[in-house]
Amino acid sequence: MKPRLVLFSGILILGLCMAALAGSKAGGAGDAAKGKETFEQCAVCHNVDTMDRKMGPSLKGLFKREKLSNGDKLTEESVRAKINTGGNGMPSYQDMLSDDEKNDLIAYLKTI
Repeated sequence: MKPRLVLFSGILILGLCMAALAGSKAGGAGDAAKGKETFEQCAVCHNVDTMDRKMGPSLKGLFKREKLSNGDKLTEESVRAKINTGGNGMPSYQDMLSDDEKNDLIAYLKTI
């Protein structure tokens, strides 16, 4: 094989591997049914059926809103950041939930 072809093939394979890893981490698709199960631990403080506040704000229609309750623009990234860092009485779930669980949770929150 020509050296350029070998180099190009190696770069292509490396790129495909990195893309596969990136897709499996933060920002992946997520499974809403699994996310609903994960949400059970959140339901102690957050409603999803009504707009009534528990200890934390209701999350009903969360992804239809423009902003989070802290004023941040509502995006998947800002929701993930809130899950990771917590605040105002909410614990940090950065180390308590895996990236897949967070993806699933976000997928569920998009359905409510």
